[in-house]
Amino acid sequence: MTLSELMASYTPDPSYTGIVNTDDFVLAIDPDPTATEATAESAYVVVEKGIEGQDAQLNGETSDKKYLRAGTSTIKTGKQRTFSISGDRYIGDPAQDYLIGTKHLHGNDCITNYVFFDVKTGKGEKGQVSVIVNTDEGGTAGSPATIAIDLKQYGSLTNEAYEYSAV
Repeated sequence: MTLSELMASYTPDPSYTGIVNTDDFVLAIDPDPTATEATAESAYVVVEKGIEGQDAQLNGETSDKKYLRAGTSTIKTGKQRTFSISGDRYIGDPAQDYLIGTKHLHGNDCITNYVFFDVKTGKGEKGQVSVIVNTDEGGTAGSPATIAIDLKQYGSLTNEAYEYSAV
């Protein structure tokens, strides 16, 4: 499913306040980041079919320093955005087929573009991630094949602010 297809069912309100659920967050990836013309974000594919877990993490980098008469202080020096995706393998889903493609299983240059935001406000971030397939088929006899993929921030320490627009 493309981002524009998913968002046809939602009308984000930037002033929304209240509880959001895990299902309210959208992670969409560029299925062809090497195209000569940039893929429109509306054509990004949504990571969702067969996915049971999507854990978005901001892994902070810190430095501890000890100062005279003040003791030890921790200073944030950076961060790395990481998405951990797990679920059942769904062949034919554009997002999974791209993420588990041969390039990402055996290649070294596995970078794609992404957007991540909540459907309530439409606000989030965009950037680039390295695709790391940890499990492309796991499980026990008679069970669905499971997958585990990490998407780790590639590039700058701060990802660009993003606001979904249907345009």
